[in-house]
Parts: sequence; C-alpha cells; structure tokens
Amino acid sequence: MKSKVWLFKPIFYMLVILSVVLTLLTGLFNTSDRTLFYVEAALTITVILFVIIRLRNIQKDIKSFLQNMGQTLTSAQKETLTSFPIPVLVASRKGEIIWYNTLFQKSALGQDDMYGCNIDEIIPNIDMDHLAGSEGYEIEFRDHMFTVYAVESLERETPLVVFYFNDDTKLKKTAQEFEDTRPSVGVIMIDNCEELQQAAKESERAQLTGKIEYLLIQYVAASNGLLKKLERDKYLMVVEEKSLRTMLDNRFDVLDKVREIVVGDNQMPATLSIGIGRGATNLRDSEQMARQALEMALGRGGDQAAVRTANGYEFFGGVSKGIEKRTKVKTRIVASALMELIEGSDNVMLMGHQFADLDCLGAAVGLLKGVRMMGKPVSIVLSKERNLAQPLYERLINNGYEDAFLDPAMAVGLITKKTLLIVVDTHIQHILESEEVYKACKNVVVIDHHRKMVGHIDRAVIFYHEPYASSASEMVTELLQYFGDNRSIGRLEAEALLAGIMLDTRNFVLRTGVRTFEAAAYLRKLGADTVEVRKLFANTMESYQHKTQLVSAAEIYKGCAVATTSSNNEDIKLVAPQAADELLGINGVDASFVMYEYEGGTSFSARSMGAMNVQLIMEKMGGGGHQTMAGAQLVGIPLEDARQRLFQAIDEYHAENVAKQQKALGQ
Repeated sequence: MKSKVWLFKPIFYMLVILSVVLTLLTGLFNTSDRTLFYVEAALTITVILFVIIRLRNIQKDIKSFLQNMGQTLTSAQKETLTSFPIPVLVASRKGEIIWYNTLFQKSALGQDDMYGCNIDEIIPNIDMDHLAGSEGYEIEFRDHMFTVYAVESLERETPLVVFYFNDDTKLKKTAQEFEDTRPSVGVIMIDNCEELQQAAKESERAQLTGKIEYLLIQYVAASNGLLKKLERDKYLMVVEEKSLRTMLDNRFDVLDKVREIVVGDNQMPATLSIGIGRGATNLRDSEQMARQALEMALGRGGDQAAVRTANGYEFFGGVSKGIEKRTKVKTRIVASALMELIEGSDNVMLMGHQFADLDCLGAAVGLLKGVRMMGKPVSIVLSKERNLAQPLYERLINNGYEDAFLDPAMAVGLITKKTLLIVVDTHIQHILESEEVYKACKNVVVIDHHRKMVGHIDRAVIFYHEPYASSASEMVTELLQYFGDNRSIGRLEAEALLAGIMLDTRNFVLRTGVRTFEAAAYLRKLGADTVEVRKLFANTMESYQHKTQLVSAAEIYKGCAVATTSSNNEDIKLVAPQAADELLGINGVDASFVMYEYEGGTSFSARSMGAMNVQLIMEKMGGGGHQTMAGAQLVGIPLEDARQRLFQAIDEYHAENVAKQQKALGQ
C-alpha cells in the first residue's frame, strides 16, 4: 500500500501545477483561444477524478485495517477468556451453551463436550433471570460454593449471557468455621440450692449437689464446652456456636433432667436458671450479656433459660411453678434503703399501671400511709375514670383521701429534682399510668411481682422484684413491717392491701405461699375485716349478666376455654378477668382466654390453674404476666384475626411445652 501512494504522488502534483499555470496564463493574456480553455478544463476534471479515486482507495484501506484490528482483538479476547483464572461460560438467552473455558469444563462434571446443551442440565440451580448484578448470587455445585456474576451482551442479533463463576469455597468454609466456633458465655444457677440443702439430711446434701454438678459436667462436656464452678450454686459455661445451636434445638433439655433429681425423702425438685450471651463481639461482652440474661430468667420465676442477643431475648422452659423464697433478709434491706430515699426527697409520688386494679391501688394506699407517717408529702397518680378499682377508690374518697389522688396531667407540674417516684405492680414502662411522670422523675423505685419482661424499667434506684410473691400488696405489706412499730398502718389501708392479695390469689387459691398467709395474718392483726374486703369485689347485676353470657358462649380448644365478645360495655375490662376465672371451674379446662374489642384492637385476659403456663402463650401475642394470670393487647387487629392468632399460639405451646410439662408434673 505504501508503494502505491508514492507512485501517484508525482503525477498528482504535476497535474495540479499544470492546471494552476494554465489558469494564470488565461487570466494574464485574456485570450479567446478556446483550445487553452479546453486543456484547462480537462486538467481540472482529471484532478477531480484522481482525488475521488484516491479517497475511495483510502476508505478501503481504513476498512481493511479496522477489520484486521477487530480480528486481532477477538483473538486476544478468546485467548484471555480461555486462560481466565475463574470458570467462564457463554450461553444464549434461552440457556443454550455456546462457549466455555477450560476451568469451567473441569468444574462441570468433567464432560468433554457441552456445546449445545442447556445450562440447566449442567448446573440445575443457575439463575438466568439474575443478570448484571454487581453483588452476584451464590450457588453450590459439585461440593463447591460459587458466587456467580452474569453479564448480558446485546450487541449481537442473538443476545448472549456471560457467566463468571468465582469459586470461594475455601473462603466460605473458613467463614462458616469462624461462625461455628465463636464462643458464647453462659451462667448457670441452681434456683433453690439453699432450700434443697435445708430440706435434705446431712448425709444427702453432698449427694444432691454432686448429682446436679455431675449432670451439668456431662451436659457441657457433650458439647465440647468448658464448665467452671464459681460459687456453691453458680457455674460459668463457655460453648461454641455450633454446640449452642444444638442446645437451642433441644430447648435446653438439661432443665428437665435436673428437675428429675430426687434424693432421699426430699420431694422438692431442683431447678436451674441459665443465662446465655450470644453473638457478642468479645468474651467480656458475652459474659455481661449472660449475666443480664440470667437476671431476666430469675426475674421470670427461674427454671428456664434466657438467651441474650443484640436483638433481644429468647426464652426456653419456664413450665414449672416458681419456688418461694422464705428468707426476708432482702425485704429488710430494701425497706431500709427505701426509707433513706424517702427521707432525702422533697415529695413522693406513687403510680401503678393503666387501669389500676385492687392490687395496684391497694399497694399504693399502703405505701401512702407509710410515707405520710414519715412526714413527707405524698400522692397517688391515678386516672379517676380509667381504673378497675372503683369500689375501693370511692371508699377511700369517703374516708378522707380526697387530696391523696393526682390526675397524671396535674402531677407533672409538681415534680422537682428530688421527687421520688415509686412504681407498684408493674415494671414495664409503656403500660405505666403516665409515662410523662416517669420520664420527669430522676429517682425511681420499682416494686413488682410480675415475671420480668423485655422492655422493663432499667434506671430504677431500687428494683424490688419478687416473681415468687403472690401480689404487689403482699410485698408492700412485708416492707411496711420494717418501717418501725410506731408507723403501723390503719384498718382502712390494711383492708386495701388484703383486697389486693385476695384478688391476685383468687381468694388464696392460687400462687399462695407461706409468706402470703403471713402477710394476710399481719393485716388481719391490724384490724382488716374480711367481710368488708369481700364487699369490694361485688358486681352490678348488669356486669354479672355480661359475665354469664361470656361463660356460656365459650368454646373448648385443646383444653382451653376461649370466650369472645364484641360488646362495648364500659365494664368489659372488669368483667373479662372475672369470666376467665369462672371458666376455670369447668371440667377439662386447663386455661381460659377471654377476648374482647377495645380501642380499635383486641385485648386478652388469660387464666390457668397451673397446668398450663398462660404467660408463655400471651408472650407469643406480645403480652405477658404470670404462669396463672396473664394478658395481652393487639393494636389494630380485628377480633377474628386475633382469635386465629390465639389458636396458633396454643398450638405452638402444646408442640413446645406440654410433653415437658407433663413430665415435670409426674404425669
């Protein structure tokens, strides 16, 4: 091509020069000779034709050059993809295999010829719809794990898809091994170690402790974990994540095995509480989370495992009744600390939960009298219209307690930096009578007996929590005994406290221990009249008829009586728990649930005689409570939808706990 260019250059220049000379001569001499004109025109036409021909030749040369360059690039690309360090496959949009490199052939079952095959036949879990994703997607193939990246090419008439298979098997196995071997710390505590030692004979004590410890050693050793004894009744456990998952799948069956341990004539079962810190960034944080989980398990009555993660808690077990603690040392210490806080405060406010019942108001009235005898200003924060203790409230008003009650809106304006807020009968922030009052008070004391729930008050100066107590009124009665002999409450306050105890124990039938009767005896000694207390439970004829209708309309589902009503009666929150109590008197009913519409949602009142743990069922519905008394509220959920959720929760409870519960009860 170069020789051709140099050949035409002299001719082209000569023609151009000759044409220019003729043009100048014509202009200078102004001749009319037509011959010179024709010669000039011929030369001009020749030059033009020469230029056109040359331009066409140049265009052909450029096209030829580009074609050669395209062939060179295609060859280089093929060579690059063939020796690409990861498997590559090219397929049509329909999945037909068009080309693949050597590494893919080695990965694809060792087949020699896969051209024309469908990609689904070679890799069944390939995704032809997941294209151009920068993050790729994961597949497993021939014991290997790949991250697949797919890019679609639309330059051809038939679109092609190029698949890049990044073999990250080693990386993923290493990551999985890291996840499986991450350590989790657990703290194990024997709930009733002291009671077991006291009930056992001298010769049986070492045997009892040895059996429990041997069982724990076997349990942890089977998981390749580490167990270290910290105290007489407390152990530290470290297990790997894969072993912890096995424990979770088995729902910590060591709880049931320990409960079966019986030595000599002692019929009291041993129970454990386990706290696990899972998913922490280091062992220190995991140990801290484990202690928080153990505290939560103990606060829920013990005999269960609580697993603490960054997302919250998960609970296992808790099917047996809590073991009553008979010692009052803690009560005396709390009473002394509470009196110091009262002495150092400007004023005291007492507050319970929304829709205060007899236990909530009774406990508040008892503390009100005790604080007044210490000479401190005190009041009860209570919604006068929205409470379930109207008979007691009216009786207090008629006996000189008009100035003792504060509306929540008015209470906020009376709070100072040294105001002491005492919360009774609840420890959950969102169900307080007034969250504004709680947030405005810097010093807070909590006195409650309900099993601890997630979202509890976490900034209390004193958190006096006894899940073994029958009621908040029982706890307040014990505290008042340590306020001093010269600070005894009167008959009116004693009857209010006794009413609270009778409400939560259903007239001393459920969840009553030795300390419950001791508290009731102390209140009786102060002049509490049981006849007057009984009058506080009286209902109107309309309420009694409503309760009867609920009971008669109930249905039985898996040993549970379920009653539903869409009635808008104002007394429904008072009637529902009474109807739930009545339903327990039916043969074959282990638990009762009353559902009713309230404020655009559905509320539940649940009761049992102990054979079923209604707390676990209500927790599945977003509520909580005690083993024999619980409740929940579903906001914005229609009655029928809530009913189906309840049946599902009952099914899950039976699948998870009934077999263990029957074993624990010796059935």
